[in-house]
Amino acid sequence: MIRVNNIKIAANRKQDLEKEVSKKLKISKKEIKEIKIVKKSIDARRRDIFYVYNIDVQINNSKRFIGKKGITQSLDYSYKFVKAGDKKMTKPLVIVGAGPAGLFCGLILAQMGYKPIVLEQGESVDQRVKTVESFWQGQKPLKTNSNVQFGEGGAGTFSDGKLTTQIKDSRCRKVIDEMLNFGAPKDIMYLSKPHVGTDNLRGVVRNIRQRIFELGGQVLFDSKVTNFDIENGKVNKLQINNGKKIAVEAVVLALGHSARDTFQLLYKKGANLKQKPFSVGVRIEHPQSLINDSQYGKDYEKYNLPAADYKLSVHLEGKASVYTFCMCPGGKVVAAASEKGHLVTNGMSYYSRDDTNANSALLVNIMPDNLESDHPLAGVHFQREIEKRAFDLGGGDYYAPVQLVKDFLNDVPSKKLGSVKPSYLPGIKLTNLNNCLPKFVTDSLKEGILELDKKLKGFALNDAVMTAVESRSSSPIRILRDDSYQSNIAGIYPAGEGAGYAGGIMSAAVDGIKVAEKIAAIYAPIKTEEEF
Repeated sequence: MIRVNNIKIAANRKQDLEKEVSKKLKISKKEIKEIKIVKKSIDARRRDIFYVYNIDVQINNSKRFIGKKGITQSLDYSYKFVKAGDKKMTKPLVIVGAGPAGLFCGLILAQMGYKPIVLEQGESVDQRVKTVESFWQGQKPLKTNSNVQFGEGGAGTFSDGKLTTQIKDSRCRKVIDEMLNFGAPKDIMYLSKPHVGTDNLRGVVRNIRQRIFELGGQVLFDSKVTNFDIENGKVNKLQINNGKKIAVEAVVLALGHSARDTFQLLYKKGANLKQKPFSVGVRIEHPQSLINDSQYGKDYEKYNLPAADYKLSVHLEGKASVYTFCMCPGGKVVAAASEKGHLVTNGMSYYSRDDTNANSALLVNIMPDNLESDHPLAGVHFQREIEKRAFDLGGGDYYAPVQLVKDFLNDVPSKKLGSVKPSYLPGIKLTNLNNCLPKFVTDSLKEGILELDKKLKGFALNDAVMTAVESRSSSPIRILRDDSYQSNIAGIYPAGEGAGYAGGIMSAAVDGIKVAEKIAAIYAPIKTEEEF
């Protein structure tokens, strides 16, 4: 196949791709055997709005077109499994954590015949959804082992399900292909900013787990690792919360960014941990119609366009950078606490993205120099401190502290809501967020909001709602690993976002695959008759 790039069709016209391809190649439509959309994006930079396509085309004698403007050879992105090693395993391979890194590590190892055991401290995705929604409705207390942060699917399950990433890695196609196999929307294959939606992610996660089962692996819930047995510098056994011990050949730590007690345990066991930059801030909500108008123009409704998104950043002179993260068009701000007496927010969208508000994390970079200690877990302490302040400022019972942008900029408490209604549950309390976040953070946010308004008209809307606190955008630590991807404790393979090697669903899944490849290159697959 050949790739035909940069085909532009006005958004208010019929999208007849075969016609546009035939026009570009100057051939009849009958000569086209197959077309496949590779990438689809929206160009709204000018008054007229266009869809822009890159398309793979199958035709006879296609080589005659290669080299012409906008036409290249299609590339093969199919995943190639690594050559398996020959070292015999005498004990199981165990993966700790069933988020994107853990599930994709487990899936690859299962596909190669290693029958991994995945341990997840939280509940299966269906039970987890019930638990989380009951907490949001104020019907049940926070469950510390199963919430927005912990449970099957990881923190990404309650998100927008974005698959965008800044990494350039061919394994991204493997992630996309498998998600399609397990029920994700087909458009994730070609949208320039693909998203699965929290509603679809739940089915995808369930189906990945089922496939691991079918291939001889296991996924065990309510199974929290409480201790590591180390012998001669190598991990030997895991102790689980039910008192059981599991002998292990190797352990993949796909912990997630909120596994603070496990970070502490690793520190005590002598694992090399290091501070890394992270971010804190708030969730900011605007009317989705305002974002659409700003991004598409006032006549956007006639085009039947998807809910508009944005990604903004500004570097402030003498202050930290301010940027938006995990923007959720037509979404909700959700209660994402995982520790009692601490309040955390996150953003979530269903696939349809049809709720009234748009929301995004509005964050300030926190560097090691901003911390009061060089202890590896100082960032965790910093996060906990502001989460506790947010909980207290909200009045307890996981009501979130909220302030309007105008009042935040003027450092006065909000007294009443304006045109934007907060989506956070179980409830909110109007207050002054300047009493929650450190001054260098609030000073940066104030200047940042005004600067970002220059990039997206309406960002500094007086009635826009700020909800505190957003503190789990990334892990504040890195579990160091060598070229074999092992910790200084042999047999432990740190992976994914919690270990400090990823920043989102896609990059975490890719890192899980990379770790699986490192393990598979050493060990031989398990024969059917072998048991440990």
